[in-house]
Amino acid sequence: MFLLKTWRSTAFSVYGYLNFTKSGFMEHSKKFKSEDMQTHIEGKNCIVTGANSGIGYATAQGLASRGATVYMVCRNKERGEAALSKIQSMTGNQNVYLEVCDLSSVNEIKSFASRFSSKDVPVHVLVNNAGLLEHNLIKTSEGFELNFAVNVLGTYAITELMLPLLKKAAPDARVITVSSGGMYTAPLTKDLQFNHSKFDGVEQYGRNKRVQVALTEKWSEMYKNKGIGFYSMHPGWAETPGVAKSLPGFSKALSGKLRTSEEGADTVIWLALQPKEKLVSGAFYFDRAEAPKHLLFAATSGSHALIDSIVDNLRSLSTLTS
Repeated sequence: MFLLKTWRSTAFSVYGYLNFTKSGFMEHSKKFKSEDMQTHIEGKNCIVTGANSGIGYATAQGLASRGATVYMVCRNKERGEAALSKIQSMTGNQNVYLEVCDLSSVNEIKSFASRFSSKDVPVHVLVNNAGLLEHNLIKTSEGFELNFAVNVLGTYAITELMLPLLKKAAPDARVITVSSGGMYTAPLTKDLQFNHSKFDGVEQYGRNKRVQVALTEKWSEMYKNKGIGFYSMHPGWAETPGVAKSLPGFSKALSGKLRTSEEGADTVIWLALQPKEKLVSGAFYFDRAEAPKHLLFAATSGSHALIDSIVDNLRSLSTLTS
């Protein structure tokens, strides 16, 4: 097991350094088509979670600049209002709104979903961007490990609760979940809250991100006839406030080599704009192209068979908080 973990970590580091940095983006962008990003989406309603900074902010701004009505879901009201005001003034789009919600709380997510559903508007794009990497073992007020609460249970709950409004936007509805290359280091496991070994925040983050990719696959199967596309993606290694705070050593070691938030958000916006017939529901994307979900010899692919029992678990956990 130790050797396998070491191999996964080494393979991820090498693959990442070659592909996930700014130089990787510059190389891959040679194949990008500028017309792919010129679509305007006036009249489309987009929800972006964790939208007050980093990749979430860049995504909200990119969608607003193309005419979308954007709902920014943020935990902190003051920082959310500052980001909202900046996006409105930079894009000239006044159809940008703030929704305050702590995505580590299922009860708050349910409250937000209830409020938002009363608007009775179709949701064309849901971007599950909110996430965190907490190194210490912290439990939320609802009793969940914090990384899991935001990255997995929060993502699951908001997506499931938005389904009725996503169906209203069918056949053009899509859910885009911002995962991470960190998932390459982790197989799927039923130990969702890291109860069975000494807590490791970085490993838990990788596990959470693997769940997001497997969940996206599962959702694409469960709702394939509902007119909703489900996509997960990796933004690359970007220099964001979240990375600087949670991985200061990594941020410092790769200073000048990391992507900008805008480069990190590029594929999120691309996925929101493309005709759905160009995309593969359930797929994992990186730099505007479908990407592998598993690294060679990493022995993670078989683990996806666990997703059914994980979904059952998430369903019961999100119900228990009622």
